[in-house]
Amino acid sequence: MQNVFQRPWTVTFLALFNTFLWGSAFPFIKLSYEALDIQEHEYGQQLFFAGERFLLAGLLLLVISRLVFKRPIRLNVEKLKAYAHLGAFLTFLQYLFFYIGLSISTGVQGSIIAGSTSFFQMALAHFRYEDDRLNRLKGIALTLGFSGIVIANWPTAHAEIGFGIGEVLLIMAMISGAFGNLIAKDYSRSHDVAPMTAWAMVFGSLGLLVVGYVLAPGDVFLPYTVTTLFFLLYLALLSAIGFTLWNTLMKYNPVSRVSLYMFFVPLFGVVLSSVLLGETIPWNALVGLLFVISGIYLSTYFQGKTNRAAR
Repeated sequence: MQNVFQRPWTVTFLALFNTFLWGSAFPFIKLSYEALDIQEHEYGQQLFFAGERFLLAGLLLLVISRLVFKRPIRLNVEKLKAYAHLGAFLTFLQYLFFYIGLSISTGVQGSIIAGSTSFFQMALAHFRYEDDRLNRLKGIALTLGFSGIVIANWPTAHAEIGFGIGEVLLIMAMISGAFGNLIAKDYSRSHDVAPMTAWAMVFGSLGLLVVGYVLAPGDVFLPYTVTTLFFLLYLALLSAIGFTLWNTLMKYNPVSRVSLYMFFVPLFGVVLSSVLLGETIPWNALVGLLFVISGIYLSTYFQGKTNRAAR
């Protein structure tokens, strides 16, 4: 009997909701930087802000895990090692590389590379899990999804395309995040998802806080107001909810089935940036969205046919 998190339309709804949350992070981070006067190349302040966000997210999720889900949150040596291992890739390395890489890369290339997480996740799963190999259908769906991201972020005639340290760091961030998701899938077999996710964010955030302080000693304590505290709380909540939902979906489904939805993150980011920041939605973003939807529908439709035929 299928778990509720394995039903096709439940997976679709939760994955879309989750990617919507993650997509909303882009405009809220921009709004936070503007309100806190964090400049483009102030890496220390950016990383310290990220550390505060994930520390708050982890602590909130620990409280929810204990009081709402009634899950034990106490650590032992085995859990400490596992959660620190997960936090190193899923929170610390991913966002260390991402925040610095995005600051020294163009927004166009950053969005395209950010959409590559699905590719790395499915490629790693191909070698890590015998029952989750890439096949022709998955390849077509993956190609459609990634093509949609490229089309949606294709530069104008006056934009410059290059490849430097910023782009290398962004790729490293996507690989770290993809590998972290696979680690979370493995650990979720023997650990409760919510406490595991919470402690991973806490441990990863401590690393971000330390690096942020080292890069800008004495200049990382931000002038919070009611508005910026709201932004921080929202970003923390979306991280707590988003990573818990995603890790739960990854626990009960093949990596390839869930990963394709990651292509929606930059697309939701474009749409929500238009609404919240007044940015224009380019026509190619709408075309790219159609490619992404086509890839996911193709994968979901044939997965459903395969499951029905197997019964």
